[in-house]
Formats: sequence, structure tokens, C-alpha cells
Amino acid sequence: MLPVVAIVGRPNVGKSTLFNRLLGKRKAIVEDIPGVTRDRNYARVDRFGRPFLLVDTGGFEPASEDRLLAQMREQSQLAIEEADIILLVLDGKEGLTPSDVEVVELLRRHDKPLLCLVNKIDGPRDEANTAEFYALGLDEILPLSAAHGHGVSDLIVRLEELLPPVRERERAGDETRLAIIGRPNVGKSSLVNRILGYERVVANPIAGTTRDSVDTPFTYNHRSYLMIDTAGIRRKGRVSQKLEKFSVIQALKAMERAHVVLVVIDAAEGVTDQDLTVAGYAEEKGRAVMLVVNKWDLVEKDHTTMGSYVKDLRARFKFLPHAPVLFVSALTGQRVAKIMAEVEKLADEFNRRLPTSALNKVLREAVEAHQPSMFRGKRLKFFYATQTAVRPPTITVFVSRADGVHFSYQRYLANRFREALGLTGSPLRVRYQSREH
Repeated sequence: MLPVVAIVGRPNVGKSTLFNRLLGKRKAIVEDIPGVTRDRNYARVDRFGRPFLLVDTGGFEPASEDRLLAQMREQSQLAIEEADIILLVLDGKEGLTPSDVEVVELLRRHDKPLLCLVNKIDGPRDEANTAEFYALGLDEILPLSAAHGHGVSDLIVRLEELLPPVRERERAGDETRLAIIGRPNVGKSSLVNRILGYERVVANPIAGTTRDSVDTPFTYNHRSYLMIDTAGIRRKGRVSQKLEKFSVIQALKAMERAHVVLVVIDAAEGVTDQDLTVAGYAEEKGRAVMLVVNKWDLVEKDHTTMGSYVKDLRARFKFLPHAPVLFVSALTGQRVAKIMAEVEKLADEFNRRLPTSALNKVLREAVEAHQPSMFRGKRLKFFYATQTAVRPPTITVFVSRADGVHFSYQRYLANRFREALGLTGSPLRVRYQSREH
């Protein structure tokens, strides 16, 4: 389980700039206009001694009645609740404000490690600007410049001191970890109960009943599994802390631990942009993905309905061309029994290995059948391929110029390897490495 580090503070104090600085690349939008970050932004940070999940939040205005600012405030409050460490960013140019004092008072109630960062301190000459912030009564004030990097190394040292120790990989046995993710109220908890055959988790028609991930070990076909039922992922712009007690962070944590991910879609509502976002998270993490269309009993059907639905799914989820699709009803039990059979198949593929000799035979025959295009006047030479990882299967191909392998040729070779490995649903990663003659 990754520890969570949340960046909070008033609008336009430099939170997104700090997010990008810690991440090591530009991911968050940064503009010199208050309120650019309206929803939380998430990223795994692996650059330092201990990995963690970094959360960038919208501006926090405690007293504002503006609807947008109120929604941003609720986002920040949820991030604070879920965080292991809180980074409070203050504006060293503007100085201490009444809103800063209110934010600090709110943070004190949570009793979590808090680092107070006075931003926009571009060098030792500006550090006198931090003096007034000691009036907040906090033990430690760290001056820094997120834009220029001044003082960021001190922040990283303190972060590494506060981060909990890296845990051993959970349950290092042979069980397959299965995460069920999706938007609120698509029937995830009902699906878990139907698969397990008993009422394991609360199922309620009110969106957001599930707050935290719920783990359940079980056995299917003499094999061990761990079911992870996740909280619903927030629909942007419709945030209400009173009605929607669920968190995207829990889903991201679940996907960090999972091998197979079931993306649950509401058949009656159809595919939404949020469904695509959810599936995109799983695809980015290289997990085996299944698209489960729930509430199929609520759809009026004729002989063309399912075919049309699949066609639409494939068009919308084009980044998951090999993900299996199942149409089920958690309420009636229709086709739910097929889910675990498909999961078993995906898990086998996710762990599949192929001998180097067989891979090189595939590579040789593929290159002979279809030569790559010329690169800078020379024909590329493919030397050999070897499988370097599972979960998902990963193949490294050694070639004379890795940067010369065109995207279309990469896709061609990936399809040939996929066929050889017998992968119909699991993701496959093919990496290219330059090697001299």
C-alpha cells in the first residue's frame, strides 16, 4: 500500500508547481490564474528512497460561498482525510493571510504529519519573508521555491524521514489479486457478493456506500484469489462530501496491488468519459483488464443490441483492444458465473512465460515475412528477443537502433508475439534496446 502525500493550500500559492517539481515532469496544469486545478491530480513518485502517491488539490478557501470554490474545498478535505502526510503550501510573496490561519486550524484536527512550506522564496535573500509564518505556531517552517528548486532538497529529506517504511509485498503467495473498480453506483459491491455467494460488503443504491477497499480471500477451482472491492471513483464537478463517501485514491491503491482489474460499467447509462478514465488508470499500470457491463437486465434488447454495444465499447475503449467483455446482471445473477472463468484465463496469461528459443523463432519469422522500413539509409537488424518479466508478460528485443523501430512495426511485432504467447486478453509489453553489431 503506497503512502499518500497530499499538497494543500489556498489558490495560486504554487501547489501544482510543487507537484510537478516532486514528480520530476510537467503533469499538473500550471497557470498564473487562481483556481486552475479544480480536481485532484494523482501520480506515483518513485524518484526518491521510498515510493509514494502524490496528490495535488485545488485551492482551499475555507470561508468562500462560491459553488466552484466550495467543491474544490471538499476535494481538498477528502484528500486531507486520506493522506498520510500533508504538505501545506503558503505564499511567501503575499504573506500570512486569515485564510492560511483557518486552513492550519482545520489541519490540526486531523493529527497527521504536517510540513508547512513557504513557497516563492527564491533564495537566501527572501528567507526573511518566512518570519511572520511562525505566528501559526507550527514546529517547522520550510522555505522553498517550487519554480526554481531552492529548498526542495530539504523538503525531500524531511519527507523521507516521515514516510512509513516500505512494506513487504502483501501476501507473497500464489494468489491472484482481483480489483473491482468503476464509477459510483454501477453495482460493484453487488457483483462482489454475487461472485462470492454471500453478503460480504454493503450494497446500497446510494452512490458511494463503499468508503475503503475491502479485501476478501476466496478459492475458485482450487486456486487462491484475493478480491478487492474498491470505492467508487469520483465524477468530476459533482462532489458532495455528505452524499459521496468514496475515493479515487482507494481505487488507485487497489490497482497497485491487483493483477486483474474488472472495470464495471452501467449498461443502462452506457459508457461515460469517467468509465474511460477509470479503465485508463488500469491500462497505464499494465494490469489485465476485463470490461464488465452490469445491469444488462435493465436494457431493452433485440437480436442486434449486444453486437451494437460491443462495437461501441471497442470504439470507445480503443486503448484496450484485447480486453474481454462480459454482459452480466449482479441483481439476477445472469452470466456472473462466467466472470471467474474469464479471470482464471486472464491470470494464466498474465503469468505466461515463453522460452527464448521460441521467441527468437517468432522474431526471425516475423522479420522475414515483413522487413522493417529503412532508418537513416540503413536496414534495421534485429538480433534476438527474450522475456524479461511477467505480470504482465514483457519482452525485450535487441535491435541495431531502438529509436528506428517505427510505431507500426512495433505493433506488428507485438501482435506476432501475442499470438505466439497465446494472449487473448492480457496486456503485453515489448521493449526495444539498442545493441551494436
